[in-house]
Amino acid sequence: MRVAEQLNLALHELLKSDPSVHLLGEDLSDPYGGAFKITKGLSTAFGDRVRSTPLSESAIVGVGAGLALAGDKAIVEIMFADFVTLAFDQLVNFAAKSTTMYGRRVPMPLVVRCPSGGGRGYGPTHSQSPQKHLIGVPGLGVHELSPFHDPGVLLTHLLSTGEPSVVFEDKILYTRQAFENGVVDDLFRFELLGERPGWARVFLPEAGAPDCVLVTPGGMAHRAVAAMRELLLNDEVACELLVPATLYPLALEEAVLERLSAARHVCVADDGSEGGTWSAEVARRLYGPLWPTLRQPIGLVNAADSILPTALHLEREIMVQDSTIRSAVLGALS
Repeated sequence: MRVAEQLNLALHELLKSDPSVHLLGEDLSDPYGGAFKITKGLSTAFGDRVRSTPLSESAIVGVGAGLALAGDKAIVEIMFADFVTLAFDQLVNFAAKSTTMYGRRVPMPLVVRCPSGGGRGYGPTHSQSPQKHLIGVPGLGVHELSPFHDPGVLLTHLLSTGEPSVVFEDKILYTRQAFENGVVDDLFRFELLGERPGWARVFLPEAGAPDCVLVTPGGMAHRAVAAMRELLLNDEVACELLVPATLYPLALEEAVLERLSAARHVCVADDGSEGGTWSAEVARRLYGPLWPTLRQPIGLVNAADSILPTALHLEREIMVQDSTIRSAVLGALS
């Protein structure tokens, strides 16, 4: 099943099982079903609980937060993650603060979905990965869809916490097959670590300590696996991959630290442009617990400090590719 189909099914099951859930966003209703068809069929099945809205990201998130504050649950879709900046005030100054600023804890079951990332030639204002701009906001969870984590489990968990969350969904990932039954390909397997949604670990069965552990968000998983494959077959470098469902606040579970401590090198990669990145925040968090076992500085891989051009061949030069990850690992281990 493709990740887009998996997500559509998850939303269907969530709306079916919980009548307090509302889904809001631009052009969500049938027959269009959203810009990426994630919401196709939902308005037909659930009526006015699935509503197409005017073109105002601030208004959409504000209405969703109001529904959540009033006792319902809201899932809001931003058509392109780039435009989440237009809802920054509603997210940071209203939703994130509302759980604690009234003298008692007030639930705010709000999830804001953001299709993100480049690779489709959509141009500078429709291709960004703006996760870093929301990392570190008190009371606001930041998450990312992956091909390993069940989106139904993730969404159900987020709504149950009673805190607002933003979920980034890489647009290229929509077209990919979700990994199932612990199998990635003919070489690699995966498992989930910690309490769900937790972390995904991609590994070589029956291998010893890895030469390098990669840490990436879910949208980069396929590129990271491609890099791992090239490193193994062409360079005899064995890697593992760790993918968290939650980018912030980052839970460093014991099983995750054990895998990181065993490696000769740790490399963190994300699609954000250089400067103030999620990968830098992860490295900061890792230095303390890993200091006794680190053999060299934690590697960071990011997109170039540049806007994303529309031309695909130029876009690839800016974005992080599997070859970029491979070069960074080989440079660190040489």
